[in-house]
Amino acid sequence: MAQAPAIALYQPDIALNTGAILRMGACLGVPVHVIHPTGFPFSRAALRRSGMDYLEHVDLVEHSGFGAFRTWMKAHGRRLILLTTHGATSAYAARYTPQDVIMVGRESAGVPDDVAQEAALRLRIPMRQEVRSLNVAMAAAIVLGEALRQTEGFEGLS
Repeated sequence: MAQAPAIALYQPDIALNTGAILRMGACLGVPVHVIHPTGFPFSRAALRRSGMDYLEHVDLVEHSGFGAFRTWMKAHGRRLILLTTHGATSAYAARYTPQDVIMVGRESAGVPDDVAQEAALRLRIPMRQEVRSLNVAMAAAIVLGEALRQTEGFEGLS
């Protein structure tokens, strides 16, 4: 299979969101990278409620920490895109490539500044000013859909 955009979860706090993103990865054929530590006991049992029986179909890659993830990214020629409420660029103004890894931060705190600085792009989803942010699983789905559309990543899916 050709390289496609991927999703990365930076130290996720909530098992239900992680399970929902893993299910999305299974359905769309998109790898999901989990960067440890997580804010919950990371196991298939913890993810079963939201991931259901889709967990056996997802390409799940675990990284012991951000350093290990960064090493993987460089070894595979991938580009890091961070979804952040602090991004100056709209997710719809970006041009995506199959080498992109779209990262969402921790539900409680996003990502630290040093991680944000590693991103080639820091994108935001346009929304009303009086609200703070979307759920990370929803944000990942919105931007992944646009990335797959631009990179013809829906080819071969029915």
